[in-house]
Amino acid sequence: MKYRLMTAALVATLCLTGCGSSIHLPATDGDVSVAPNGTITFRTEGTKNSYVPVFTIIRTPRDPELKMRPAGIENVLYNAATWRSENSDARRVERTDDQIGDGFDTNILEGAVESRTFSLFNVGENIEMHPSGAVADGAKVRFTYPEHELFALEAELSIDSASGYPMLSCTLRPKTGGYYSVGFTGYEAADTARVTELWQPMIWQERRFPDRSYATLAFRCPVPSAFVATDGVSRGIVAHPAEFPFDPLPTAENSRFCVALRTAEGKAAPMLFAPVPGGAESEMAAGDTYRFNALLFACKGNTTDAVQRTAEHIYAFRDLRHNDISTLNSTIANIIDYTMSRYSWFIDEQKGCAYSTDVPGAVKNVSALNPLEIALLNDNEAVYEKRAYPILEYMLSREKFLFSADSTQRIQYPSRKLDGPCAPISELTTLYNVLQRKDPFLVRLAGQEYGKSRVRNLDVREEGRTWKNALHLYRATLDTAYLNEAMRGADAYIAARIDTPAADFSDPAAGGFFFWTGFAPKWIDLLELYETTGEKRYLEAAHRGARLYTQYIWYCPEVPDANIVVNPDGKAPHYAYLKQKGHARMDAPREEAPAWRLSEIGLTPESSGTCTGHRAIFMANYAAWFVRLAHYTGDDFLALIAKNAIVGRYRNFPGYHINTARTTIYEKEDYPLRGHKELGVNSFHYNHIMPQVSLLYDYLITDALYRSRGAIRFPDEFIEAYAYLQSKFYGHRPGEFYGEQAWLWMPDGLVESSDIELNYVAARGEDALYLAFSNQCDREVVSTVRLDTERLGIDRNTTCKVRLLSPEGSCKDAHGGEFEVTVKPNSLTAVKIEGVRPKVAVQQRLLAVPEAWSKDYATSGDDRVRCMVLNTGKGDCHVYIYFNISDTEYASATAEVNGKRLGSGSYPYEFTFPADAEHLEIRTSARKKDGSITEWETLTLEK
Repeated sequence: MKYRLMTAALVATLCLTGCGSSIHLPATDGDVSVAPNGTITFRTEGTKNSYVPVFTIIRTPRDPELKMRPAGIENVLYNAATWRSENSDARRVERTDDQIGDGFDTNILEGAVESRTFSLFNVGENIEMHPSGAVADGAKVRFTYPEHELFALEAELSIDSASGYPMLSCTLRPKTGGYYSVGFTGYEAADTARVTELWQPMIWQERRFPDRSYATLAFRCPVPSAFVATDGVSRGIVAHPAEFPFDPLPTAENSRFCVALRTAEGKAAPMLFAPVPGGAESEMAAGDTYRFNALLFACKGNTTDAVQRTAEHIYAFRDLRHNDISTLNSTIANIIDYTMSRYSWFIDEQKGCAYSTDVPGAVKNVSALNPLEIALLNDNEAVYEKRAYPILEYMLSREKFLFSADSTQRIQYPSRKLDGPCAPISELTTLYNVLQRKDPFLVRLAGQEYGKSRVRNLDVREEGRTWKNALHLYRATLDTAYLNEAMRGADAYIAARIDTPAADFSDPAAGGFFFWTGFAPKWIDLLELYETTGEKRYLEAAHRGARLYTQYIWYCPEVPDANIVVNPDGKAPHYAYLKQKGHARMDAPREEAPAWRLSEIGLTPESSGTCTGHRAIFMANYAAWFVRLAHYTGDDFLALIAKNAIVGRYRNFPGYHINTARTTIYEKEDYPLRGHKELGVNSFHYNHIMPQVSLLYDYLITDALYRSRGAIRFPDEFIEAYAYLQSKFYGHRPGEFYGEQAWLWMPDGLVESSDIELNYVAARGEDALYLAFSNQCDREVVSTVRLDTERLGIDRNTTCKVRLLSPEGSCKDAHGGEFEVTVKPNSLTAVKIEGVRPKVAVQQRLLAVPEAWSKDYATSGDDRVRCMVLNTGKGDCHVYIYFNISDTEYASATAEVNGKRLGSGSYPYEFTFPADAEHLEIRTSARKKDGSITEWETLTLEK
């Protein structure tokens, strides 16, 4: 590394020091001045901030060969930019079995690391340039710099007309060809002991300081800056929106700049370098001219405040979306239809969702609660019979979420054991509550899991005895000892993880550092505890954790008010990962679409380990939780993020992520209705389909809570699963609809609006239907609403009274199954339709659970045979039996219940019988490969 300080600059600075008074620039917000020594002072929000227009020029005569490589950070999967260098610091990172599949790039993970560096300051010659002169030029200040043999440098300071922030522009004119990068490095570097908080996307947050001078390329910047907070002020250097084009989709290859935090001396300062060394535009010839604009930024508050201000005031983050292509209700109906189609790839005989995108031959389920919720809210018997009940048996019997009968399969560490339950403790307790507390063995299983640990997903071991699990056991048992333990544990967690900012990646409660849920504090669990206890300290902690989570969400590039041409050749983008696996390239019409519909704004990338592989995922479960926190705290920024994440994005299941190029194909109603190999745009994780419905239900219902200011609220339970599959569960108990008791009830086709901008939540009473219409656009909507008269037990000639419940909006009475409703812009109108008789199907049966059995669970002495009564509804009671034995030893198994006999030679060995007597005797046996028979003792279950 070469690092030279221009001696001429030092002389020039001394000259500047004696050159009279400061220069002031007219600014609409605050004050901007340039001192005689060249220091820029800008005041904003009552803060005083200094920046010296110093630039660090990185130059190499040859291509430094920018490549992404695994950073090798302890406990973290993260790929970072590297370059060829004599001062190499990259090292080989062993690739593991969980780094195979969607988002993992072999070229990155197995690429050469010899003679490569992660440090920006090891790339080439570093030349620090200080100003030699400054002159006022109207509304600008021009800075000159000493002559250099390799280049000429100029800079100017002005006020950005759009944002009002000081804009520093540099102009570089190479005299000799080579690869150049101009670093905006004028903030005073701070010792990390002075720093209260810092942020460099994607993983350095709170007080986690990079161990090397990593560069974050533009395509991985939620906002294009790094931030350092000291003395209550956060400061950064932000790429001007004009420097960050919306189209094409940001990638490593087209990134025009990078940001960094760690100086060459190991101190903290926000820095920006443009172009990226070895990246787009970095190769320059003698006589070329390169120009870049950056904004000097500061605000009161922490780095989450800095991200919000940058997003809103510089990158015009706002309410971008409206329904436009579909109501959320229509989207939910389409996904439910898709769930029940052959295209959703549910493998009946394995009771699971195919997971062949990543693990050939495997199935994966994460919760029985998603299909059970769909069955209840959608009043859908087929979903219950074909999805909810089989997955319930799966979750109670499998050892892990991912199951493969293939003993040679190692990718993502599947299990082939029936050694359940893989259901988390919270799932067992939620099932107990949802099934009206009539299946007590579920609580006993939860108590057993509480006393041990289990690996449920990948290779992450989860401890049973945690404060969040104590909370869920309290909800099921109402035993205050569990609640006290939950509160003690949460208080200790808050002290260690909220009150004390993270300084590394060692939090044992994180559950691993891969998904963003591991990097941020457990804010969803803290919110659950607040809702149980009402203790404000848990709400405050949850709010802080959610604010930290906002730093993983995209707010840039700025979305233009323009149309974008997509699929220009009549073909959709072809995702490289699927292309190499033989998936076909899909036809898609050439069309123009408004940029906002194509944008990733409001979404997150998947994880630290895969954020180089695709841009954003549609699995935005945080949206409903953000809206809930906005309701409790008044932090409307969270609700704004949530709407941008959910509304107007797709008509059917959209697959997992946005990648490769901008396209409208995800929006299409028939997009997922294809065979697996015909889907070439993005990956399909079929176990995500039903959780996607749950997150949309959660958003709809929570949006009604938020817009009604709490007048519409329904009891909920928790769906844990893992990572981005956490949502609320609804439908098992009645709630409140502007002071009246009602049950959520949203069967397909119940309500149709003539205006696409209205989403709705529906609930039923004995002789009433309650509807809350949420307007998703900025105009008043007057809509004709058509009701399903058959489902509501009225004929076409019936007149029904429609009563306005909300303080805003208006309505008219219903005639012939139709009525008119008016909803103000981005508002809610709630009504009650009287005189109807809702015809309820499976919902009523599932909620009418018979009395609990006195003995509903039994195991053999060697624990190889386990049986239980699944008491899931009126007339819906089954005995489920499974064998915890291997097909490498046993060829077949047989079970007999009160003389009824079933046998199977197909692994896994499991059986379902009707529980049609009050006393059940269960006999079981299995035949080994050598022909010998193992018989187990008779087990009994009693009503």
